[in-house]
Amino acid sequence: MAPEQHSGGDELARFLRARRTQTSPQSAGLTPGPGVRRTPGLRREELATLAGVSIDYYTRIERGKETRPSLAVVDALARALRLDDAEHQHLRDLAVRAARYAPQAAPAPSRTVRPPAKLILEAVRPSPAYVVSRSMDVLAHNPGGLALYAGLTDWPATQRNLARYLFLHPAARDVFPDWDSQIRGCVARLRALAGTDPDAPDLTHLVGELLLKSPAFAGLWERYEVTGRKIAAKTFQHPQVGKITLGYQGMALEGTLGQRMVVYTAEPGTPDHDAMLLLDLTAAPAEPRPSPQKR
Repeated sequence: MAPEQHSGGDELARFLRARRTQTSPQSAGLTPGPGVRRTPGLRREELATLAGVSIDYYTRIERGKETRPSLAVVDALARALRLDDAEHQHLRDLAVRAARYAPQAAPAPSRTVRPPAKLILEAVRPSPAYVVSRSMDVLAHNPGGLALYAGLTDWPATQRNLARYLFLHPAARDVFPDWDSQIRGCVARLRALAGTDPDAPDLTHLVGELLLKSPAFAGLWERYEVTGRKIAAKTFQHPQVGKITLGYQGMALEGTLGQRMVVYTAEPGTPDHDAMLLLDLTAAPAEPRPSPQKR
């Protein structure tokens, strides 16, 4: 009989199983539950959650059935397992061998917002509006669009993400009276993205950060809900303009990978419309205007 053939996928699976069973929940940043654990090290679902991939997808990798994980997923697994540089490189090498070619990590979607979209943001004022990426990064906004999320200006532009705001900003629970509903819808959107594109490089870092920093996020992430309750309006308890309830509409931007424009509205003549006007008037400009050059 011919000797048993071992594929690169088998070696990748063997390495992951070994490291998973040797990684304690505490070292991975998890709080162990009560009672005796029957599984040494991390469970499959815990590692999958920390890496921001579905349990089914990770299980296929560990069983050698998925032999072409992207480098983005490999790197996320390495971070979750707290591998050192040599182990991380070995995991990458095994993934390359399993695929029998050197895969290139898919680039994250562009953060560039096209000029016409920015013109629309200004044209719809005083309606608050912004453009977000598929993973909820705030890419562009008019004054009211950013001011709606009170305190979001405290963070650098590259850190402004609506999911990060909901779970990690101290003002979020006060701004949203229905915070529990908001966070469920937020996680459902991210779960849907992870389900259709488990290798999404723009998702793995965000999910990993929220899993480690927010027990509320970790609990919802484990539930694997991918559809949230559709809400026709949002209510904000805003520190500057008081309680304001606005309808909103999200629109996909053509020619982009997942960018959406969100515009909030209120009926003219209503208290909500008056509050919207005040928000637009008092909010900081969306972008600082360049200073005139001295002659």
